[in-house]
Amino acid sequence: MTPLPHTQHLPPAEHDFGSGVERALAATNYLFNAGNSARYVADVLQGVNLVATKVARTTAPFTGATPAQLAAQVAAVDLAAPLADTAAALAELDTLCLRDAVYFHDTGYAAHLNCPVVIPALVGEAVLSAVNSSLDTWDQSAGATMIERRLIDWTAEHIGLGPDADGVFTSGGTQSNLQALLIARNHTVARLRLDPAAAGLRLPALLDRLRIFTSQASHFSIAKSASMLGLGYDAVVTIPCGEDRRMDPAALAAELAACHAEVLVPMAIVATAGTTDFGSIDPLRELSALSRTYGSWFHVDAAYGGGRIVSTRHRHLIDGIELANSVTIDFHKTFFQPVSSSAILVRNKATLGHVTYYADYLNPESAAKADIPNQVDKSIQTTRRFDALKLWLTLRTMGADGVGALFDEVIDLAARAGGLLAEDPDFDLAATPALSTLVFRYRPAGMDEDAADALNPRIRASVFASGEAVVAGTTVDGRHFLKFTLLNAETTLGDLRQIVELLRRTGAALRTDAAASISGGAA
Repeated sequence: MTPLPHTQHLPPAEHDFGSGVERALAATNYLFNAGNSARYVADVLQGVNLVATKVARTTAPFTGATPAQLAAQVAAVDLAAPLADTAAALAELDTLCLRDAVYFHDTGYAAHLNCPVVIPALVGEAVLSAVNSSLDTWDQSAGATMIERRLIDWTAEHIGLGPDADGVFTSGGTQSNLQALLIARNHTVARLRLDPAAAGLRLPALLDRLRIFTSQASHFSIAKSASMLGLGYDAVVTIPCGEDRRMDPAALAAELAACHAEVLVPMAIVATAGTTDFGSIDPLRELSALSRTYGSWFHVDAAYGGGRIVSTRHRHLIDGIELANSVTIDFHKTFFQPVSSSAILVRNKATLGHVTYYADYLNPESAAKADIPNQVDKSIQTTRRFDALKLWLTLRTMGADGVGALFDEVIDLAARAGGLLAEDPDFDLAATPALSTLVFRYRPAGMDEDAADALNPRIRASVFASGEAVVAGTTVDGRHFLKFTLLNAETTLGDLRQIVELLRRTGAALRTDAAASISGGAA
């Protein structure tokens, strides 16, 4: 390859172009290649050491920095003036981001479905980022394609989907659910077109009758997917849950019968194996039976609860998942992988053809006929990271039982913490924990529902602003509650006691301040 010319070889009339060449020459010093491997090692190690030092010195999950403070700091950066070197850029990053990051590894973090990550996966992250394979076509990924395919087979085997199963990695549960419902939609439309009266109709004309059935506790991505797929939010029929926060099969049966009577089409039944708030798992076998009765696609959103496929003690709680037509699973939740790492699995690999599109410049149909394994044939993404490598190295280093043991530990911790809250007179526990979440609220004796409803969001905001702990919030039957989401196997019951005491003290102080304000106003 011909090297770029040096500026001194250029005639005076080309001086401005020469400056551009000079800048390009300088920029090539940052390209990762054989010549710059030493710089790569040195600079990446600086970043690794900075993060390791930061984590080692972190004593709280958050600093309490406000959006206004951080926005002003970032806005003050002049992006047109690069810094001297990587060390300077990392020092700036420490101030702008790392100092005020929310650290999921800290035992004071108990908010969302964010897991501390395992080290083998971080090694994988470093490798995949540097090699930068794109998992859309074979000629961009080679061995990476085979590793991803092997992990899909491994996951399908652990779910129990059968020998014809297949799937593909995705960016997360939302994309996995979208792809599952896209397949379900196209599968249903293909059946409708078997009717000669519908054979010539364009897709929009066939969508109006389609309905999706899911529980009131399902993930918002189900309704969002319905809208994106042209069905509209109102195509989603929400089924009530019982006191156990699981979809009521009798209520579903009644809605399906009503759908049939109105000559509507039950496109899909979406069960949840691990609801976001309660971790509840819908009665999968009963819902599967109803899907077969009405010819509906049966999708299981196991983004959260899917980690139970490697549990040594709790696997039975997702029995029936093997009956699904498709399954969503998030490795970046209960497999302790860095974001992003998710997958969509299907029982019948042929159904992935509903998302296949051949482009001559990328994945021509001739390649498929020649059995060239282009993963884009199965995916709604084109360019895609080699996220499967993180899980691969995790399994090859820790084993599936090692991953399952981490999830089992937080499930057991949630059960113990649930007992603690159930016995505490100052707190109401909304439901017995099913996975690793706890929904509760501060409501000491004598406090009415409306007062508790007003106070609990303030408790959460105040604790977050303190930086001492991070807890989540949600609503249950229109009332405000707090929530623990436990995914850190190093968190102890003692750690949670400290957070509970912090919530109690904060609630009591806010009540005192409110009473003083009322008293002062009256005076």
